[in-house]
Amino acid sequence: MATGPRGKAATLALRRRLLSNSCRLFFPEDPIKIVRGQGQYMYDEQGAEYIDCINNVAHVGHCHPLVVQAAHEQNQVLNTNSRYLHDNIVDYAQRLSETLPEKLCVFYFLNSGKERVVFANTWCGTMALALPDILRHLPQTFPRRPVLPHPICPGKWQHRLRLCSRSEANDLALRLARQYTGHWDVVVLDHAYHGHLSSLIDISPYKFRDLDGQKEWVHVAPLPDTYRGPYREDHPNPAVAYASEVKRVVGSAQEKGRKFGGSPVSCAVGLAVLDVLEKEQLQAHAASVGSFLMELLGQQKAKHPILGDIRGVGLFIGVDLIKDEATRMPATEEADYVVSRLKENYILLSTDGPGRNVLKFKPPMCFSLDNARHVVARLDAILTDMEEKVRSCETLRLQP
Repeated sequence: MATGPRGKAATLALRRRLLSNSCRLFFPEDPIKIVRGQGQYMYDEQGAEYIDCINNVAHVGHCHPLVVQAAHEQNQVLNTNSRYLHDNIVDYAQRLSETLPEKLCVFYFLNSGKERVVFANTWCGTMALALPDILRHLPQTFPRRPVLPHPICPGKWQHRLRLCSRSEANDLALRLARQYTGHWDVVVLDHAYHGHLSSLIDISPYKFRDLDGQKEWVHVAPLPDTYRGPYREDHPNPAVAYASEVKRVVGSAQEKGRKFGGSPVSCAVGLAVLDVLEKEQLQAHAASVGSFLMELLGQQKAKHPILGDIRGVGLFIGVDLIKDEATRMPATEEADYVVSRLKENYILLSTDGPGRNVLKFKPPMCFSLDNARHVVARLDAILTDMEEKVRSCETLRLQP
């Protein structure tokens, strides 16, 4: 147990010895030791203040007093898993349902984004939702083609392997998803047909009902169709009935047993976050500041040819860095350079996309107009300096 403050070098040495390399650091060449957060700011062990443009998970800002108080008070009473009855989880689900369309009425509380992907894979017909994460780790030379838009990162979720047939593509999706998630069960829609390979016939109700029948690891959900499905137009509430049936099917696929997804403390925190969002009108604030930030970034695009598409909604914004406007070749190392220089200016930003060339803005929702002005001014200065040194936008090598 630590007896006092530890220097950054000692912390880094312990981390390298005790933690897996798969738990990656931001800015690995010169990592930051963060010891405190408040609002949209983070502070290192020397007291230096950074504008946080990375941590959107802290929606209402780091260490918001109402959120901290809610967690503390519930921790003093109980924190356990969601297999017991508790008011917090149903109160939180009810509050969330009031912010969503009526048809979105069944909730699954998970611990992380990765769990969300695993859960989604259980529900996807051919588990193809696992492909985007997996494709990021394939060689860049592997043939791919864009098929779907993404709000801020062109190409991030847009790729599907160019294979000989749809059946082979679906079979690969199924095998990759199973390897990636470690799960075998799959949920499919009634009457679905995924291909003629044996692995796909097993998950295609249209085929297996006339052949070997349904495997125990295949779970069939009804069609969300008021014409062909079980809940027709004359049903008093077909949407709710369908959601309840899908809930039952998904539950039969695999009993998740998440110990702290939906725990009393996490739901108390969620309720406090909803209170802060409403009280401080942070959704409207994010829309206003995000629009202003997009406008400032658009002005920079006219000035700096390395800036490509600028996309986003609210305070979730991506800026594409490209080497050439015609080919849209990703300016990956330039993006790394910009992020590194921003860190030197006490602004934390990250990159994303298959080419890691998209500057991704996702700050807490309390990010201000002044923050936007300051960040864009620093970005402008860095790009101007970079362009003076690399006028043709050729690959910029980071200096040690």
